[in-house]
Amino acid sequence: MNDIVKKDYLPDFAAKMKAENLDDMVIETFEHYYRQALSGETGLIHDRDIQPVDLDEIQELGNLDIYQEQGESAFQHAVRVVLNGGLGTSMGLIGPKSLIEVKAGQSFLDVIMKQASNSNVKLLFMNSFNTHDDTLNALTRISTAFKPLCFIQNKFPKVLRENYRPASWPSNPKLEWNPPGHGDVFTALYTSGMMQQLLKENIRYAFISNSDNLGARMDASLLGYFAQKDIPFMMEVAEKTPSDVKGGHLAKLRENGRFILREAAQCPESEMVAFQKIGHYRYFNTNSIWVNLNALNQIFQKHHKILLPLILNKKTLDPRDTYSPPVYQLETAMGAAISLFDRSAAVRVPRSRFFPVKTCNDLLAMRSDCFVFTSKKNLRMNPDRKISDEQETIKINLDPGFYGKIDDFDKRFAEGTPSLVDCYTLNIEGDVRFEKDVRIKGSVTIRNTGKSQAVVKAGSIIDKDIVF
Repeated sequence: MNDIVKKDYLPDFAAKMKAENLDDMVIETFEHYYRQALSGETGLIHDRDIQPVDLDEIQELGNLDIYQEQGESAFQHAVRVVLNGGLGTSMGLIGPKSLIEVKAGQSFLDVIMKQASNSNVKLLFMNSFNTHDDTLNALTRISTAFKPLCFIQNKFPKVLRENYRPASWPSNPKLEWNPPGHGDVFTALYTSGMMQQLLKENIRYAFISNSDNLGARMDASLLGYFAQKDIPFMMEVAEKTPSDVKGGHLAKLRENGRFILREAAQCPESEMVAFQKIGHYRYFNTNSIWVNLNALNQIFQKHHKILLPLILNKKTLDPRDTYSPPVYQLETAMGAAISLFDRSAAVRVPRSRFFPVKTCNDLLAMRSDCFVFTSKKNLRMNPDRKISDEQETIKINLDPGFYGKIDDFDKRFAEGTPSLVDCYTLNIEGDVRFEKDVRIKGSVTIRNTGKSQAVVKAGSIIDKDIVF
C-alpha cells in the first residue's frame, strides 16, 4: 500500500501545492513529512532516547540582571515576532483568537500594539491564511505611531487517514488546508523574504511568542544575555505545576547531550505517566523562544530547508464537524529547533512571563482583577493577591456545557467579571449567570442542580460553597 501511495499521491500533493503558489522549499518540506507518515513514522519520542535536564544546565532569569544594559543596547537589533495564526476553535471562535476582548475592552492585538508603542523594538506578526485579512483590518482601526510588519505562515494540505490522499472538501476548499504548526515560523520567515529583509536592516535577534500569552514580552536582561553569549537558540522554560502536565517538556538526547523538546503528542501512551510527573521532566516549554537570525540563515544556506520532528495530528477535516472525514495534519513545533543548534540554551523564567489563554477558564482569570496592567501595558499578577509569583495562579473550572464557548461565556458574565483577587479555586457546575459587583473569596464551588438558570445577585460576596 505504501509504495502505491508514494507513487500515486505525492505528485497529487505537489500539484495541489504548486497551484497555490507555495514555495518549492515548502513543498519539499511537506513531502519529507509525508514520506515519514507513510513509512509509519509517528513522531513519538521514547524515554529510552532522552533523559531529564540537570539543574545546573538551566540558567535563571533572576541571575541575568547584569546583562540589562547590554540588552537595552541590543534593542535596536531585535524584533518581536508574534505568532498570530490561531482561530481559537476550541473556544467556539471563527475569527482570529487575538481579536477576543481579553481585558478592559481591549483585545490581545490592542494590548500587544500598546506594548510595542512603549518599546523601540520592531514588531512582526506571523498570520495564518485564516487570520491574515482580519488582522490587517483590525490593525487599521488601532491608533498607534507605528505600523507593524506582517507575513503569512505557509500551509500544508490535509491528508486523509483512510488512504493518504489529499483531502477534498468542495463546499469549503479552505478546509482542505492546515497551518503546519508554529514550527513553520522559520521556513515562513525565509520563504517570505522577511528574514533577509531583517538581516539587511541589521536585525539579528528575534524573540518569538504566542499572541495569547500577554506575559511574554521583550526583556532587556534576557536579550542582553542572549546577545552577549552569542547564543544561537534559547528557550524560556518554567517549573511544572499540576496545571502544566500536558505541556511540552525539555529533555536531553542520550545520543549527543543536546536539548530536545517533547510535546504531549510525541509521548508514547505507555510513558504518559512519567511525562506528566512534575519532578521528573520538571521544565516545560513556555513557547517563548529567542533565535539568532544569522545562525538560522546559516542552517538554510547549508541544508536548504529546516526539518523538525514530525507531529502527526489526528483531526477531522472540518474541525467543527466530528462527522467529517478523519485527516492527518502534518505539523511541527518551533521549540523542537533547539536540537538543531550547537550551544542552545534554556532559561528558567517566572510565571509572570507565562499567562496563556487557551480556554474560557483562562479568559475569566485574565478579565478579572487577578491581573492588572503596568504603566507600559505589560500584564502582571495583581500585587494585592496573596499568592507568590512562583505559585500557581487561580484554578478555575467552568462547566463546559454552559461556559465552553465564548458566546455562552459572555452571556453569563454580561454585567461584569466577578472580583477574584481573593479567590484561589472556583468551580461552577450547571447554568449560573452573574450580575455586577460580585466578589468571590477562598475556594468555592457554585452548583446549580436545577433545570433553569440560576443567578448570583449584584453585590454578592461568596466565600463558601453554594447550591441552587
